[in-house]
Amino acid sequence: MSFETAGYLLMPVMPELVLALGAMALLMLGAYRGQGTTGLVTTLAVCLLILTGVLELMLPAGKVSTFGGSFIIDDFAKFLKILALIGSVATLVLSIEFLSDPSRRIFEYPILVLLSTLGMMVLISAGDLIALYLGLELMSLALYVVAASNRDNVKSTEAGLKYFVLGALSSGMLLYGASLIYGFTGTISFAGVAAATKTGSVGIVFGIVFLLAGLCFKVSAVPFHMWTPDVYEGAPTPVTAFFASAPKVAALAVFTRVTLTAFPGIMAQWQQIVVFVSIASMALGSFAAIGQKNIKRLMAYSSIGHMGFALVGLAAGTVEGAQGVLLYLAIYVAMTLGSFAIILAMKRNGQAVENISDFAGLSRTNPLLAFFFAMLLFSLAGIPPLAGFFAKFYVFIAAIKAGLFTLAVIGVVTSVVGAFYYLSIIKVMYFDEPLARIEPMRLELRTVLAVAGLFNLLFFVYPGPLVSVATAAAKSLF
Repeated sequence: MSFETAGYLLMPVMPELVLALGAMALLMLGAYRGQGTTGLVTTLAVCLLILTGVLELMLPAGKVSTFGGSFIIDDFAKFLKILALIGSVATLVLSIEFLSDPSRRIFEYPILVLLSTLGMMVLISAGDLIALYLGLELMSLALYVVAASNRDNVKSTEAGLKYFVLGALSSGMLLYGASLIYGFTGTISFAGVAAATKTGSVGIVFGIVFLLAGLCFKVSAVPFHMWTPDVYEGAPTPVTAFFASAPKVAALAVFTRVTLTAFPGIMAQWQQIVVFVSIASMALGSFAAIGQKNIKRLMAYSSIGHMGFALVGLAAGTVEGAQGVLLYLAIYVAMTLGSFAIILAMKRNGQAVENISDFAGLSRTNPLLAFFFAMLLFSLAGIPPLAGFFAKFYVFIAAIKAGLFTLAVIGVVTSVVGAFYYLSIIKVMYFDEPLARIEPMRLELRTVLAVAGLFNLLFFVYPGPLVSVATAAAKSLF
């Protein structure tokens, strides 16, 4: 094979290669120099993720595929990879304080985040069932370890174990679905499957059910959501912020790519599954969160609900629907990372506080923090003119244009129910008697909160660039 051929084959995967080699180099550095390098490894990991993002943006425009079509680069993949990289960078920035504790100097932590991000990038570009499975497992195996990274904490270890056992089950279901699809179509590439599935034979429909079940687990959609509240509560808070942002982007990306590019001919069959999962997730996310006392458990149910809203756009099965999913993901990541920056800042006497009652009277002891949190909560509830309102607006409009009126109405109703528990936190912050002051917010948390909070507040002023990029990304799928 000539150098030109090798260069042509490897050029689309250059960002992934740089990320993989960089992660290996950092692993060697940590192994040779010991736990004292945690701070250095974390800083270099952030730089490596930024470099990967720059390389991703420098790739040529248009659709390029390599390795026999199993790895695809298009506007859709680029948009979501940049979003996943932003989530990973913010996670590492939010983790600085967690990693600076002498009892928790784990240099492997940033490396696991890098490897998980590498898995997400492979997953987003997957063009066949094998690439999909490889990306999914690379992403998930690192996540299982990160969930249990606080080894002295029983809850953290339990979270990692629960996530691992249930994740293994979901991977088995996904593999079974993939093997059925391969058996009935004779091909693993999404384009080949699309050509072979003009009619939905029973075997292929069974395959889709199992494949989507495995993907539903990764986006924590009902009825495969059971791990989410326990893992969110048990895992260290920066890890929970990671779970709630970047992996959700990758999983919903592959969910969208698989359904729209591999099964366009049998949309009626998979649309029923997506509509059911979407309604169930929105309903559970809205009602189950009402009684929660722990803010991280509440955010878990909130994320289940939000995945339901994002799937409303996918259920439409149109360009507008795909565009709605992309915009929803971008805005959701910003809202989530901003909220977790505030949850991480809640410390009294060196101890992190996680109960909703601990936010009592925050508006009087720290008015700016309370204002930003209130705005993020209003946005999560979908109240105009904040970014969260536009996220829901785009997916509901896509559903209405596709004739899914019932789905859109249920979405609006569950949105109203969900607003109740977001508003109850605001009530605690603004109307309850204040508790002792929290410790001053660290610079890295302030940085993440400022970027996420201002994006959330000012999105309505100039939404054009993000909307046009999302539209181009959605069109590249069709």
